Amino acid sequence: MHIPDGFVSVPVAAATSVASVAALGIALGRSQNAFGIRRAPVLGLTTAFIFAAQMINFPVAGGTSGHLLGGTLAAIILGSPWAGTLCIATVLIIQAVLFADGGITALGANIFNMGVIGVWVGWILTQTLQRLLGGARGRLPLAAGIAAGISVVVAAIACAIELVLSGTAPSLIVLPAMTGVHILIGIGEGLITGSVLTYLATVRPDLLPGEQQQFKGWLVPVVSIFLIAGVLSLAASAWPDGLEKVAEDLGFIKLSENVRVPVPTPLADYGIEGLGAIGTSIAGIIGAVVCFGVAFAIAQLVKPKNA
Repeated sequence: MHIPDGFVSVPVAAATSVASVAALGIALGRSQNAFGIRRAPVLGLTTAFIFAAQMINFPVAGGTSGHLLGGTLAAIILGSPWAGTLCIATVLIIQAVLFADGGITALGANIFNMGVIGVWVGWILTQTLQRLLGGARGRLPLAAGIAAGISVVVAAIACAIELVLSGTAPSLIVLPAMTGVHILIGIGEGLITGSVLTYLATVRPDLLPGEQQQFKGWLVPVVSIFLIAGVLSLAASAWPDGLEKVAEDLGFIKLSENVRVPVPTPLADYGIEGLGAIGTSIAGIIGAVVCFGVAFAIAQLVKPKNA
């Protein structure tokens, strides 16, 4: 769902950028209570994991693929939707700047859709479903999985509305197209979110908020992230993702070629020229390390002074 340059108009790009900057400013202030010395590494690890997981496109149907958005997962692990917004925004900025994934001019729209709407819809629905399911901690993966799937669809609808407001595609065509394909992608999102939370609750509860255990160490999460970014990413589906497929079917895919802000990076498209699969692995690991470093620095910046 990464909108490239050229898909949204200047007014829509400007409006969503203002909204995203405002949301990030509030998130930086509201996240102070979410981070102490113990939680700072968790923000870094979560951000690196979301980046790595987004490299893996899974096939859905009709020659279309999808990938994890991770907004709900990030908010639940970090225990705060504000922290979740910072996490997803960090991933999106690094993807756009280092990997030319998502347009620079559309960065505000991407953060608004995935880092604000996706995170908050997932968080609010998770809390609501948890209460309806009796509040048992064991029901959290189910509640979060359902919420995550729905959050993807809502974020896709927001993206479609931005395309309509930009004059890129008519509402009667793009809204049902985006909604339909992202319902399928949302199922994958829900399954991944529920599975990850089930694993963490069983094996690594120290990575979840509200737990009293000390942080158990870096080895397993770091190795897991490197395996996902450096190895599993090589098995990603080559099919276009939901937005790209809709753009191809509706004929506005060429807009990204007409208005493209060049990003001077040797890691464009998650690869290194001339290295093939090895280049993809290296790019993935570099991206995960950068995501961790930036997120960890943010956690150090916003943590309370007495932490």
